Amino acid sequence: MGTLKRFLLVVVATLGSIAMAADGVPRITDREIADVSNTADWLAYGRNHNEQRFSPLTDIDTKSVSDLGVSWYLDLPNDVGLVATPLVLDGVLYFTGTMNVVRAVDATSGELLWEYDPRVADEIRGRKQAGMVHNRGLAIYGDKLFAATWDGRLLALSLDQGELIWSTRTFDLGEPLYITGAPKAFKGKVLIGNGGTENGAARGFVSAYDAETGDLAWRFHIVPGNPADGFENAAMEMAAETWTGKWWEQGGGGNAWHGFTYDEELDAIYIGTGNGSPWNQKMRSPGGGDNLFLCSIVALDPDTGEYLWHYQTTPGETWDYNSNMDIVLADLEIDGETVKALLHAPKNGFFYVIDRTDGRLISADAFADVNWATHVDLETGRPVEREGARYEDGREVITPSPLGAHSWHAMSYNPGTGLVYLPTLHLSTDFDDTTFEEETYKPAPFELNTAVGFLMGPQPRDYQGELQAWDPVEKRQVWSVPQAEPWGSGTLTTAGNLVFQGETSGWFKAYDAKTGDELWSFDTGLGISAPPITYRIDGVQYVAVLVGFGGAYAARMGEGPEAHGWAYGVHKRRLIAFALGAESEVPTQPPPYFPEPIVEADFEVDEELALEGEELYLVKMCIGCHGGEAIAGGMAPDLRASAMTLSETEPVFRSIVRDGARVSRAMPAFPDLTDRQLEALRQYIRRQAHAAAMGD
Repeated sequence: MGTLKRFLLVVVATLGSIAMAADGVPRITDREIADVSNTADWLAYGRNHNEQRFSPLTDIDTKSVSDLGVSWYLDLPNDVGLVATPLVLDGVLYFTGTMNVVRAVDATSGELLWEYDPRVADEIRGRKQAGMVHNRGLAIYGDKLFAATWDGRLLALSLDQGELIWSTRTFDLGEPLYITGAPKAFKGKVLIGNGGTENGAARGFVSAYDAETGDLAWRFHIVPGNPADGFENAAMEMAAETWTGKWWEQGGGGNAWHGFTYDEELDAIYIGTGNGSPWNQKMRSPGGGDNLFLCSIVALDPDTGEYLWHYQTTPGETWDYNSNMDIVLADLEIDGETVKALLHAPKNGFFYVIDRTDGRLISADAFADVNWATHVDLETGRPVEREGARYEDGREVITPSPLGAHSWHAMSYNPGTGLVYLPTLHLSTDFDDTTFEEETYKPAPFELNTAVGFLMGPQPRDYQGELQAWDPVEKRQVWSVPQAEPWGSGTLTTAGNLVFQGETSGWFKAYDAKTGDELWSFDTGLGISAPPITYRIDGVQYVAVLVGFGGAYAARMGEGPEAHGWAYGVHKRRLIAFALGAESEVPTQPPPYFPEPIVEADFEVDEELALEGEELYLVKMCIGCHGGEAIAGGMAPDLRASAMTLSETEPVFRSIVRDGARVSRAMPAFPDLTDRQLEALRQYIRRQAHAAAMGD
């Protein structure tokens, strides 16, 4: 053996599976991301390319977990809702917080190493925007860290210093789009989608960029555009055959804001696609049709973005049943054969097992209460809808709700137990299709775009949330932990036969992966939405989780979260890491706080204006942060208790709402509001404050 070859072998053996650049910074390729044996790092959203969120670590197991304690914590006083999955590489933990601020900390101590602020406020100042300030995570590839911003930029940062290497805009600022999802890195590219289906005439797409340069590599549109303009590819021409009317005037939708998985073995990228724009199919495609590629899993060539195959979970959807939920890869033994399976639990309430070689449906079974369809026909692959489910008679109570039977909260799969650990919601919605006219309905940018009314319906069960273990081969629930409220966090499972999950209540818990028995719990003092991760450094296994209730439900787009008193600006958001035998003390959070509505003496509500303001509050999507009925859930100030809405401070109210005086604190501007509309909003808020003070 030659001297050079021996030297290279020694270097490789010394460095292990992580390759290094000349400057000592790790270089990550698909080989490293796919390596399931690496327990020191967490290199991708779902740990590996398979998105299983399974770790082979066994230091913390069913017997030792009771000895778990806080190893370190980091206070995050400027953050609000935290929903991200941290990444770990070479002893450094990376995560993203409110307003897309990226931080790197020592993974064994929590010491802040660097922070990068993409200055989102400077990008959107003076412009209309949807107020989505949270983000689900980052990606690592080569020697770079990739982040996406609310306003539509994709950024490449240096791993060691957090310096900006390149930045590219993925859509124009004027488009009614935003980004809340984590980028997906694979084969020298970085993929990102966007959200916005509810915010105007949106036509969804995903884009892949060169990881080294930021140049656009390819783009795949999810729904077809105007046929008169021609089609980008044969897939769009095929999809157009499933639409009717002038759908392109309504946008179509399909926005892929989450749910990207790279299959290294089969060399395919799988995209989970979104719901229709608007929700109501009668408005966007009045003659019906499947409306491809809404609510689908679409397989693409990772090099070119060329269409390979698709499976549509909800043809012609009209309930906000997107398929943006995580896509998990696993080899399953089914009927004596090994199946290259894809596991998917979208909003519509059916758990899908799909052959990922060709998109063939293997099974689809209800994992929650479902009344829009009776079952999925395995021969056709299509759901069998019940009569009246499309609210043909004007109103209908439908289960699941638009929040879904399963939302973006990540499920995990344990190859040892063969079970999927699935955060589940049990909610219904009362749809009202009596107030929208096809001939007159026009979507407006950054305004609510559903074209159907909706209210919370009756609870289908006596509990709203559930952690369940689902057997994808036997197609059944194995065990269940009912939870009083929905929106439990994503899950983590390990070879120590454990499942970790955070709850709306603030408890972080560990369960026996085989039985569902609760084995350990810790009160973090604040609701948890983010999924936990685990890693091992210097012989110590850590479990880390971001603490800070976030997302749509936390903003009170569903009823209930305000009851916890997780008030804006009162309770500290944190990153907490646990280890066996650790005994660090975490400062106690303040007690629950319930803002006191301010009563303005001698104020008389102008009911006509207040009614106008109530409609504006919904249409302008104030509800998305400040909560339904102006009751905040903790993601933003409770406007009923804000001095900024009083008559004497009306100029301040105007400067904030119309001029964007607090855009740096994630309050976007609404420059098109007239003086009358501003006063209408203020009248509505004052009405709500006075009503609350009087107990109405």
